[in-house]
Order: sequence, then C-alpha cells, then structure tokens
Amino acid sequence: MTSAAPDNTRNRADALPKSWNPGEVEADLYERWVAAGYFAADPQSSASGYSIVLPPPNVTGTLHMGHALDHTLMDTLARRKRMQGYEVLWLPGMDHAGIATQSVVEKQLAVDGKTKEDFGRELFVQKVWDWKRESGGAIQGQMRALGDGVDWSRDRFTMDEGLSRAVQTIFKRLFDAGLIYRAERLVNWSPELRTAISDIEVKYDEVAGELVSLRYGSLDDAEPHVIVATTRVETMLGDTAVAVHPDDPRYRDLIGSTLEHPITGRKIPIIADSYVDPEFGSGAVKITPAHDPNDFEMGLRHNLPMPTIMDERGRITGTGTEFDGMDRFEARVKVRERLASEGRVVAEKRPYLHSVGHSERSGEPIEPRLSMQWWVKVESLAKAAGDAVRNGDTVIHPSSQEPRWFDWVDDMHDWCISRQLWWGHRIPIWYGPEGEVVCVGPDEQAPEGWVQDPDVLDTWFSSGLWPFSTMGWPDATPELAKFYPTSVLVTGYDILFFWVARMMMFGTFVADDAAVTSGKAAEYQVPFKDVFLHGLIRDQYGKKMSKSRGNGIDPLDWIRDYGADALRFTLARGAQPGGDLSVGEPHALASRSFVTKLFNATKFALMNGARPGDLPARDSLTDADRWIVDRLDEVLVEVDAAFDAYEFGKACEALYHFAWDELCDWYLELSKVQFAVSEERAESTRVVLGSVLDSVLRLLHPVIPFVTESLWQALTAGESVVIAAWPRPTGVPADTAGAQRIADLQRLITEIRRFRSDQGLNDKQKVAARVLGLDTAGLTHLYPEVANLGRLTEPGESFAATASVEVRLSGTTVTVEVDTSGTVDLVAERRRLEKDLAAAQKELAGTEAKLGNEAFLAKAPEPVVEKIRSRRTVAAAEVDRIGARLAELIGK
Repeated sequence: MTSAAPDNTRNRADALPKSWNPGEVEADLYERWVAAGYFAADPQSSASGYSIVLPPPNVTGTLHMGHALDHTLMDTLARRKRMQGYEVLWLPGMDHAGIATQSVVEKQLAVDGKTKEDFGRELFVQKVWDWKRESGGAIQGQMRALGDGVDWSRDRFTMDEGLSRAVQTIFKRLFDAGLIYRAERLVNWSPELRTAISDIEVKYDEVAGELVSLRYGSLDDAEPHVIVATTRVETMLGDTAVAVHPDDPRYRDLIGSTLEHPITGRKIPIIADSYVDPEFGSGAVKITPAHDPNDFEMGLRHNLPMPTIMDERGRITGTGTEFDGMDRFEARVKVRERLASEGRVVAEKRPYLHSVGHSERSGEPIEPRLSMQWWVKVESLAKAAGDAVRNGDTVIHPSSQEPRWFDWVDDMHDWCISRQLWWGHRIPIWYGPEGEVVCVGPDEQAPEGWVQDPDVLDTWFSSGLWPFSTMGWPDATPELAKFYPTSVLVTGYDILFFWVARMMMFGTFVADDAAVTSGKAAEYQVPFKDVFLHGLIRDQYGKKMSKSRGNGIDPLDWIRDYGADALRFTLARGAQPGGDLSVGEPHALASRSFVTKLFNATKFALMNGARPGDLPARDSLTDADRWIVDRLDEVLVEVDAAFDAYEFGKACEALYHFAWDELCDWYLELSKVQFAVSEERAESTRVVLGSVLDSVLRLLHPVIPFVTESLWQALTAGESVVIAAWPRPTGVPADTAGAQRIADLQRLITEIRRFRSDQGLNDKQKVAARVLGLDTAGLTHLYPEVANLGRLTEPGESFAATASVEVRLSGTTVTVEVDTSGTVDLVAERRRLEKDLAAAQKELAGTEAKLGNEAFLAKAPEPVVEKIRSRRTVAAAEVDRIGARLAELIGK
C-alpha cells in the first residue's frame, strides 16, 4: 500500500483531467505561450544567438506532411536551444509564389468569364493583393495548431516593402557587376500560363507516345536520303539540320551536303556531331534548335539558324505553311498525315514510352522554346557556394549529400530569372525611347517617359535572399548582427539545388560585395552554418505520397484525431539525416499511446506525492533509485549527442524506450513497493521519481510540447517548461553493481511473469511460492520487489510445489517453486485455450493461403507481403505454444 501524498501534489494531480484530451488544451496553451512572449527574440540580449528562418511556404498553400515534418524538426531545435539558454530567433514568413498565386486569382476571374487582360495590370495586381489579405496565409493557423514556436512579431512576406527593397538592391548590384544579362535562350515554356517556368516546376512523367520514322531527302533509294525518328513530328517544321555521328560509315559521304526540307523546301545541312548515338535507331537525328535542349546546344556548336515555330500559346507560327495557326498537338497529327501522303513516313506510328516534362501548375506538357529572357551568370556565384562547403564554412548533414551538392554547383547553367507574369517583383530595368537601358535601384527614379520591363522575377530570386532580407538587409540591423549567419537550415534534400544553392550564391555574393564596397573583409560568408537535409515522407508501405495514389495524409486530420504531440513525435521519431521516412495510422496510434502513457505515469506520481527536488545522498538511495538516476544520465548524454548531430529519430527512440520501458514499466512499479516500506523511504522515492519525471518532461518538451507543458506545470508548479532549463547530467559515477542487481531483478520478474502466463494465471492472481537462491544472487534485500511484481505470497505450512522455474542470472541460478493447486480452473482454462488455438490456427491458415496465392503475390506491394509473412510466423508460434499448454493440461 502506498503512503499518503502531500496535499499540494494531490491537488495538482486533481487539477489534471482524468485523461489527456489534446483538443481541449492545445490551442489555449499555444496562445498562452505567444501572449507570454516566450518565442520573441531580443537582438539586444547578452545570450548567444541561435537562429532559423522558416522556409517560406507559398501563400496559396496548406500544411502538408512535408511542411509538418519541416516545422516539427525546426521547432524541436529552437525549443531545445531556448531551454539551453540561447537567444532564439525562429523567423516565420510566406512566399508570394508568383505563378501559383496568379493562377488562383485568374481561375476566380474565369468563373465570371473574365481574364486578367480585362482589368489591366495595375487593377489585376490589386486583386491579387486583395486575395492575399483575405484568403492567403491559411497555413499560419495550421502552424499554430502544430505548435510552432515562431516569433510572430517578425512575420515576413517576400513582397513586403523591406524584402522588395532587398530584391531591387541585389538585382542592381548583380547587374552592375555584369552578372545579370538579357539573352535569347531555350527555356521551359508553359503555353497555358504563357510564361517561362523553373526546373522545379517541371515534373517528368513516363508517357506512351508515338515514334514516327520520317524520310528526309529523295524518295528514290538510289539518291541521297536519311531516316530520322521523332515523337514530336510537328517540330520538324523548325528543323535546320540533320545530325549523324562523324565516324558512322553509313553517312560519311553525306556529311557536309544538304537535303531539301520535305515541307518548307529550304536546304538543311547534314552535320557531324559526336553527341549522336550511332547505335540508336537509324543513327541520324533531326535538329530543331529552338525547341529541344540538346538540339539547342548542337545548334550553338554548329552555328545553325534557330527559327521559333510556336507562339506563346503553343500554336504553330511563322513557317509559311498550312499548319500556321494550329495548336501544337493538332499540328502533330496533320504534319504526320501530310508526310504520310507523300510517302515520307517510313514506319507508321508505334508506341514509345518516354519521359515528358509537365507543368506542375497547369498539368500540360511543357514546351522547350527559344525566348528572350533575363539571366544570372552563375559561374562565380556557384563557385563561391561550392567553396563554402569545401572549406567547412557551411556543413551539410548528412555528409553523404555533399557529392550531389558539388555535382550541381560545379556544373550549373546560367539561371533564367524572368517570368512573363503580372504578380511578383517587377524587373527593375527601364527602357528609353532610343533603346537605352537603365537598372533602377530602390532609392532611385527612372527617367521620365521611360518604360519598365514587363516581366517579373522568378520566385526563387526573392526567396534566395530570405536568410538576410528578412533581418533587414541591406541595412545594418541589430538582427543581422545578432542572428546572421543563421545557425541551421532545415529542408528536404529534394530542393537542395533549387533553393539552398540560390541562398548560398546570394549570401556569399552579398558578403563579398560588402567587403568590396567597404574595403574591409566581410564579417560573414555564408547564410547558414549547417544545412540539415531530411528525406521525403512516404506512406506506411514505403510508397511516395501523391494525389494520384490517394495515399496522402492531411496533418490536420492527425492533429484532430491524435493530437499535435502524437503527430510531431511520429515525424521526429522517423527523421534521420537524408533518409526517407514512412508513416501511417499505426505510427500515429503508437505515438498517441506514448503520450497517454506519459500522462498516466505523471498523474500516478502526483497522486503519490512525487515532486522534484535535490536528490538525497547517494548512499541513502535504493538500487532502483540509483539505477534510474544513472540511466537518466546516460540517456541525457545520448539524446544531446543525437540532437547535436540532427539525428532526431535516435533521440526520440532513446527517450521513448527510457520513458516507457524503464521509467514507467519498471521504476514506477518498483516505486510502489518503496512507497509502502516507510515514510522515510516513501519521501526519498517521491523526490527521485519527481526529479526524473521533471527531467524527462523537459527532454521531451521540444518534440511533444503540449502534454509536457501540462504535466510539467502540474509536477513542478513552475511557470512554463518552455523557459525551463535543459537538463544536465549529475556528473556522479554510475553504480554499476547496483545496475546489475536491477538487471537481474528485471530478468527474474520477467521469467516469473512468463511462467505465470504459461500456467494460465491471470495478472492479479497471487500464488504461493518459495524463492531459492536470492542470497547467492545478492538479491535478498529485493525480495519485496520480487514478491510484489511477481504476485507471489509466502508459502504456508501446507505448501507443496506443483511447478517450478529456474532463472539464470548474472552469477547464479534462482529457483521459484510455485504451488498452483486450486488456483487454476482446469476445465475453464482448457476451454479458453481451445478457443485461442482455433483463432491462431485460423490466422495461420489465412496467411498461408495468401502467401500461396501467386496472383496475389504478383500484385501486392512487398511491405504488405512482408507483413503477412510476419503474421504467419507469429501465428505459427502461437499454435505451438497453445498446443503445448493444452497437452500439459490434458496430462493433469
């Protein structure tokens, strides 16, 4: 029987609800944190600075599982550093998302049969701003639901006044340095959106196309001709050459000659280029420089004409043929039909699976198109970004991602930064009446009567400035002095190139530029010291989440069903540097069970008077007390090392198993015995249990902030765990001998429990037993724990052992003799076992039937098959175990 708890702790236990219902407390807790200013960063603080800038989600977006993972990991880092005494800035914000946002508003206008042209540029942009104010930024509410400890007073938007000034500033500096130029180059073109789009907005899908073989030159086999194959017949209208490999003997005599274009009649040369694969198809390829990336490069090498044959809507234009005005897909059919009628289709269309780029926004196939655009010359910028990692100024975690980084930055092509949109940062270039060009900075005025370039900048241009523009650059602000460079960037490895590289290029350029202008060495060279790259989230079967598969999970659904803590713990527990993580309902349920376990354990501790305080003298503690305190020390060191290495999963695993397996399943049970020994022992146990729980709640707080806040306040009566100090090891040498005794005790009790289960004894049923060998094992003083946790009673005078179990411990063997006579209803037990056996046999038969079905195995995903194999193994073991127990009962 436990001793009475002090009134104050019992009152705090009563203040907790009967069970943990996150939906009833999470929102209020979060608003309390914000109101208290816990997340506000003070650049004037004397504490060391620690900073993270939130990768700005699109203003059109909602919180998906990728966001939830990002935010959980960043919040975990920020909360831990805050508890460690750092002045922490986690800066939030949104990206204006040029194409995505403009598309949303254009679709709204289309409902009323309107287009942006009906309103004009100025009024349309105002409508986008109106939409942004009214409907954009829904993700902010979702961030609050997740528990993001961001400094809301510093919320930024990529098109707010300060960031727009930063964009103009760096554009002008790059332009003046000769690193921004205008040129006609090949781009990813979206005919539906009528703009160039970035590589990250192009998704490649395997498409079943049609490969058509065409004959160029004479229809007479004795006369010069070549056969080429293409999946895009319409582009032959823009062909300016046919290419063959210089060493291909079939075409050696034709190299340098010309053939008449089958439709336009112009003469096109046969050129030699080692890019051509002589083993593929006929070994000859048609060259359309203005509509194919590889052809464009070949066109540059051979100085070929580059006629553009499609307008901005993807319609054929400028060919002087009957196909002008046709949509590209209609022209594909009509051109093939004409060529076929002339006998130039050598092999009719045949299925051909190939990769085709599609616009992420509109879903249409993108069109490689020669277009006049603005570009950033990246060679020197990319070199600086590469050198920053090579020199160790920025460290990539995991280091296995470094080769990908160098592959990108060491072979980067110039960056197309202009977009043919109305929503975004307008390119600050103005044109005079005589064709003059001037770049206008943020504090400058364009000459009167000059016209501004109509294009806007790629969204990645402004987000590339995010780490320092959000802190007030180009002004020298206290925030930059305190928090820049930022401490860590947390993001998925899939945008390592698109976003991270651009921030590194701009960050190093700004530092070098500042050094040049001031004549002094730059104070900083990189935008962040660490880059932590996590993997992608997959479903529980390892499949990538997507709308088409229907396997996506809305994190808000999980927050509603399981609580934000369960969602966060699921994500953090699965996160390792660079590795993908699989999540599903079973993971969320397990995390919710963990939160519930923690809640119940703390409430039990409070009901029994547990409270943190100075630990009693070591020699006054029991083996169990010293063991749990020493284990906490070990776990704390392990958790610190894991968090410092961004090994979130390892840290969570260590905390999970310590809290559940050791603290709740063992020490909490052992404490019940200690509470009953004496008031002195009970008081000591209260302090140990309370202190360990205090540390565990603080260690878990960065990952599961809501439940730990409620429990910590009840346990300690403190203001908030958010601002509590991060735990530190005691520094006391561990009691290894005592730990071994506890390990022996755990093994002994585990075997007694297994024996009881095999004998059919229920958990609460006590049984008379004689325990032999405790003295030799050095466990005599732990007999009360053995008896209590093993549900054993002292043997009486009529005791007669009916069964026994031998348990091998570290130094000897302990024998437990048990008298089970009268404790088991053999008939009822046999009936129960027969029922369990039938269920196990049914499960075994079902799994074997599925594993023997070849059709099922051919279609089922491997994780599903593996799960069935596991179920079969468990069922087979159950059949054997229950069968053996039945045979034993029949023998009795």
